[in-house]
Amino acid sequence: MNQIKPIKVAVVGTGFGEKIHIPGFQEHPETEVVAVYHRELSKAKAIASRHNIPYAFANLDDLLSLESLDAVSIATPPFLHYSMAKKVLLAKKHLLLEKPMTITTSEIEELHALAQQNGLIAIADFEFRFIPPWQLLAEYLQQGYVGKKYLIKIDWLVASRANPERPWNWYSCADLGGGVLGAIGSHCFDYINWLFGPVKRLCAFLNCAIPSRPDPLSNNAFKAVDSDDTTLIMLELADGTPCQISLSSVANQGRGHWVEIYGDRGTLVLGSINLKDYVHGFHLFAATPDKPLTEVEIPKRLAFPQVYSDGRLAPFIRVIDTWVQGIKSGQPVTPSLSEGIYSQLLVNLTQQSHRQKSWVNVPLKSL
Repeated sequence: MNQIKPIKVAVVGTGFGEKIHIPGFQEHPETEVVAVYHRELSKAKAIASRHNIPYAFANLDDLLSLESLDAVSIATPPFLHYSMAKKVLLAKKHLLLEKPMTITTSEIEELHALAQQNGLIAIADFEFRFIPPWQLLAEYLQQGYVGKKYLIKIDWLVASRANPERPWNWYSCADLGGGVLGAIGSHCFDYINWLFGPVKRLCAFLNCAIPSRPDPLSNNAFKAVDSDDTTLIMLELADGTPCQISLSSVANQGRGHWVEIYGDRGTLVLGSINLKDYVHGFHLFAATPDKPLTEVEIPKRLAFPQVYSDGRLAPFIRVIDTWVQGIKSGQPVTPSLSEGIYSQLLVNLTQQSHRQKSWVNVPLKSL
């Protein structure tokens, strides 16, 4: 029997990259992590040693010169995504890119065009498309369970940055891609596009509740924060459905992550109260107008083959599998950078709406 030749992958970025990307690729039967990047070589070598990875780099050009390398996964902060991903695609390596995609829509549009020009498979890590209760929600919506949609309400309220003593880092700076809008709003915009279709217009308010944080590089002197930790958005979808989004990373004892869909024929509610793990804990509830909400059992055909202590790992492995199948077949995959363009567009228009204090129209999709 012929042995499967693994796709050789490098992981660039070692925060989320070490927690999820490296173990995800090491769990997948058709990928092999051959290199890791960190801006400090000593740290790159330490991470490589911990995970039995043969090569460690602090220079991206040197990493991309590895002859055996097939693909690169980028999990660095968003302000680095464009420059790094462009180098990866110019080196003709397949790309997995974390969200938020980039800082501007034009940057991700350029990356998408580069991937297409070079015949490369570039996937965006929008994990919610791969979580069983979310997939069942998509099926209920496709079957028309709610009928005509009256209202969509999304709350994602967590306490990840509620402690004012949490140190300043890139997340605290809007110009570096920091803030709750990019961190979790980018996910919301993708699953709204996936589940409900395009957006016609939006109106937003961004707020920073904790305006300074201790800077570990300056003896913990307080440094100004200008990124949002709470974002409120009103959307009108292309089909006329109103949608309300409330996002916060400073909500002590927040209710977690909930999506509610109300229609003339039924109601669907998907939610999790888990504030520590944004994948574990989702349940789907359904009801017709004359019945109470009842939890829906997730069918085995959608279930993860293996569940991990960190809920993010199982859907990430499904992202990897989609990417691998695309690389092997040479066929486009979803979610690609095309879906990433739309998410980034909505992020940027949300920022524009806040600056202008007005509704802004969303260009018709041309994906």
